[in-house]
Amino acid sequence: MYKTKEIAALVGIHPNTVRIYEDWGFISPVPRQANGYRIYSDIHLFQLKVARTLFRCEIVQGDIRKRARAIVYACGKEEFTKAKKLTKDYLTSLEREYVHALSATKVVEKWLRESPAVSKHTYSRKEVAILLDVTSEAVRNWERNGLITVPRLDNGNRAYGERELEQLQVIRSLRSAHYSINAILRLLNQIQQPSPDIVAILNTPADGEDIVSVTDQLGKSLLDAITDAKSTLALFHEKPNSQ
Repeated sequence: MYKTKEIAALVGIHPNTVRIYEDWGFISPVPRQANGYRIYSDIHLFQLKVARTLFRCEIVQGDIRKRARAIVYACGKEEFTKAKKLTKDYLTSLEREYVHALSATKVVEKWLRESPAVSKHTYSRKEVAILLDVTSEAVRNWERNGLITVPRLDNGNRAYGERELEQLQVIRSLRSAHYSINAILRLLNQIQQPSPDIVAILNTPADGEDIVSVTDQLGKSLLDAITDAKSTLALFHEKPNSQ
């Protein structure tokens, strides 16, 4: 059994944060002694460790943050079987996102070195959406906002080639990193110019990175989140029995 200061010290947070986590439902309701002091159990310690581990990485993607919160809330309700499954799903999602981030980085580097890709195969909008793991509506929205122009076949259907698929990989990764449509459009327009100056391409006041390091930064954040998800799964193997 632990007092507030004791359990806070074990997790490495301020005692007030422990109380806030209880208010937010991140840990189970904490019983009080006759004198009014809270008294915490090993289950509360486990719940705090899960929350601190999953929230350690300030991941840029909103949906990923939402998934992490769902795990913490399930633990707070002592729905540990559900929380463990959510953690496994979360890890799978992170690993899938990391593959996309790496793909975007390689594509940008290739654009800087090589001539445009020659299409050997064409894809429908539905097919590219599946390859990118996004909805067809997302692809349609990027087209509608001028991020990409897709050639058409004689029958009027859009035909996405290798070059369009590469461009969509970059768009997807930058949108995941919460860059605005206008910012991505500006970047893509500049990249399409001969001998692009990467430093000049990045015209955002937030930082002075080039477009390659933007996707690299996303990749690092995802790797950190993957490590934390694996650490959380390890915590479940050490979980104490419910009181």
